[in-house]
Amino acid sequence: MNAAVFASSALSLPISFCKTRSSKLARKKGLKGELRVFAVFGEESGLVDEKKSQWGPLFDVEDPRSKVPPYKGKFLDVNQALEVARFDIQYLDWRARQDLLTIMLLHDKVVDVLNPLAREYKSIGTVKKELAELQEELAKAHQQVHISEARVSTALDKLAHMEELVNDKLLLTRNATESDNPSTSSTSVQDLDREKTNIGAKSLNVSGPVQPYSQNLKNFWYPVAFTADLKHDTMVPIDCFEQPWVIFRGEDGKPGCVRNTCAHRACPLDLGTVKEGRIQCPYHGWEYSTDGKCTKMPSTKLLNVKIKSIPCLEQDGMIWVWPGDEPPSPTLPSLQPPSGFVIHAELVMDLPVEHGLLLDNLLDLAHAPFTHTSTFAKGWSVPSLVKFLTPSSGLKGYWDPYPIDMEFKPPCIVLSTIGISKPGKLEGKSTKQCATHLHQLHVCLPSSRNKTRLLYRMSLDFAPILQNLPFMEHLWRHFAEQVLNEDLRLVLGQQERMLNGANIWNLPVAYDKLGVRYRLWRNAVDRGDDKLPFSG
Repeated sequence: MNAAVFASSALSLPISFCKTRSSKLARKKGLKGELRVFAVFGEESGLVDEKKSQWGPLFDVEDPRSKVPPYKGKFLDVNQALEVARFDIQYLDWRARQDLLTIMLLHDKVVDVLNPLAREYKSIGTVKKELAELQEELAKAHQQVHISEARVSTALDKLAHMEELVNDKLLLTRNATESDNPSTSSTSVQDLDREKTNIGAKSLNVSGPVQPYSQNLKNFWYPVAFTADLKHDTMVPIDCFEQPWVIFRGEDGKPGCVRNTCAHRACPLDLGTVKEGRIQCPYHGWEYSTDGKCTKMPSTKLLNVKIKSIPCLEQDGMIWVWPGDEPPSPTLPSLQPPSGFVIHAELVMDLPVEHGLLLDNLLDLAHAPFTHTSTFAKGWSVPSLVKFLTPSSGLKGYWDPYPIDMEFKPPCIVLSTIGISKPGKLEGKSTKQCATHLHQLHVCLPSSRNKTRLLYRMSLDFAPILQNLPFMEHLWRHFAEQVLNEDLRLVLGQQERMLNGANIWNLPVAYDKLGVRYRLWRNAVDRGDDKLPFSG
């Protein structure tokens, strides 16, 4: 976007250099000429100046209107437009201070009017009239504050857009410079190749359309729902490896999982109801037990009919299924939070990405200060070197310099413990050195080749009172969705390019160690290797 230009009148910036109709406020206050900023230039400031000195340096800010960028009637390139946008912010800061000072001074006048001494020389009617006038002025001042808030939001959006355009221009310039200097680019690629070799990325290639899932990947226990979401009279429909299933509790209270398709006319069973431990199809009332056997066929003779069911267990507050064709393992992984932690939130979300891509993202922390700048990593500094330290044979370890322990637990689970002091801040060099911690569980269930069912559990070893506050679940969900949305826009872009042939693991570096190990483990599972890597 080297030659991008903008007409200032088309920017819709708070500052306008085009002719517009004067607002009622402008006419009232005596605004003259075409140059305007939100139609408030030229406002009388006698009230503001009257007692301004009383409030000190908070309001002693120079009026920036004398420094309006000299671009009236001109076309602007991105740098000039950025300058205009920055001036908007500077002006709005000054304007907001004036709005606040106006309100404070009006409140002072109200106090003066209500002064008992005033009653000695003012009639009640006069006091009422003055109070009514002040009330009207206060209402207008408060309205102006709300308008200013909206303008600040708009101006910040515009500033961010301008900065993005400038950054794009700088990036194109830098790329052009690098292309003119091939020796520098070649050296960089060689360095990356050496790093790639060092971490053992053995011909790692993740590109092209997602292949059908291997049967070997299905021969694991998969968490699919939280216990709290499965009541005695409810059901939880899920997709797992591109097959529809529905989970419900039987007469004994234990969960069962059957194919979410009625044997009669293929109606989705989850549209029906659960009655006395049986799921009833809403189409003709056929009922099935947790083992898939049809126990009731109203209005016709009962036939020997059974739909497919898969092993289903309940442990650690989660419902697990075994979708594979081999006999299920007698033991399940433990997903209980560490000792001393209390569960504060359990969330379930369906995301439009392949589950391996989401696991790649969750197993990578080096992206946090660049991607999560509006949420948990806001204010994080960018370390000169990020490493994931782990035993030579293992799928867990800790991040340096971040106080975060992390583990990949096959087949699709990520556990992490984060040392924290206060929101947005990290503390100490290891989790053991931190006073308080947040523990996270992420389960990435492969619903289909382009969809993941994400189960998220958050636990804390502090602030137990938060567990009892109303609406906290909604607050945690809002925050989790904000974090995920920051990741999703990137992962969806990766997925699009991967489907078109790009290798998303083309040049792994040192901090990609855990993600690379996950991919090597998954490749070994798909091949059916007798001994899986990193299992010791």
